[in-house]
Amino acid sequence: MDWHHIPSLAALRAFEAAARHQSLSAAARELNVTHAAVAQHVRALEQEFADSLLVRQGRGVAATAAGRALAERLGDGFQTIAEAVGDLRDRNADRPINITVTPGFAGSWLMPRIGEFWTKHPEIQVNINPSCSVMDLRQEGFDMGVRYGAGDWPKLEAEMLTAAAYCAVAHPDLIAGREVRSLRDLTDLPWVMDSYEREQHRVLEGEGIDLAELDVTLLSTNDLALSAALAGLGVTVQPSSIVERDVRSGQLVKLFELKDNGLGYHMVTVPGRSTPHLRTFMAWLRQTARKDPETQDAPGAAGAS
Repeated sequence: MDWHHIPSLAALRAFEAAARHQSLSAAARELNVTHAAVAQHVRALEQEFADSLLVRQGRGVAATAAGRALAERLGDGFQTIAEAVGDLRDRNADRPINITVTPGFAGSWLMPRIGEFWTKHPEIQVNINPSCSVMDLRQEGFDMGVRYGAGDWPKLEAEMLTAAAYCAVAHPDLIAGREVRSLRDLTDLPWVMDSYEREQHRVLEGEGIDLAELDVTLLSTNDLALSAALAGLGVTVQPSSIVERDVRSGQLVKLFELKDNGLGYHMVTVPGRSTPHLRTFMAWLRQTARKDPETQDAPGAAGAS
């Protein structure tokens, strides 16, 4: 289609509305513009076509023969556009929600809780993509990401889900009889860390600990680091919300609370891209985070989106 020979769509919409309502003022109210703007659009079209399209009739306007022919075709075209948009919105309203989350958040926070959502909303399918990679929500077609950081990702909307508090944890057997007053008291022990979790590395640095001075095994995911800690293979630094259940069960011991760095897990979305199902899921996440004592006492971490 060669758009160079088609007048402004704004002008065509203004004219079609004026012809349909037989009133410039009514057209202006429908389009949320001024009376003068509609009149200017109509005059521009009449100059474009070198033909009269509307004439005054009483307190309103009436379409000329040329105007009626154009208005009818425009009305059909705009109706086709509206139906296509409506069909796509209806399809998107019922499609599954696609979300990207870090493996640690998925395995330790989301999955133990999501059964409640599925019970309440069996009609909503949620596709969960756990990944350490930073996904482009626009390019990859994700409706939402749950990511860790300060919430300042460019061109995205971010809403804090859980605040972030870190702690050092280890299997009880690894630290049996040891008194821990600071992280310095743990530097002679083996450590296990996720090589990609830069936030955890920065937290350690904030406590004056250099990873280079530790006997640390770097693993490819935070899940592996946590599993290694549960197996007694080393000390690890984790978001409190991630390890709270293991601490309560006695599988891990919380050794040291780290400084609050103002970071946390955020629900990250593309502005203006939302569906009823996504809004329902986000509302459930908010409610779950608010009522969950784990996140209220000491919340979360992962990578940016």
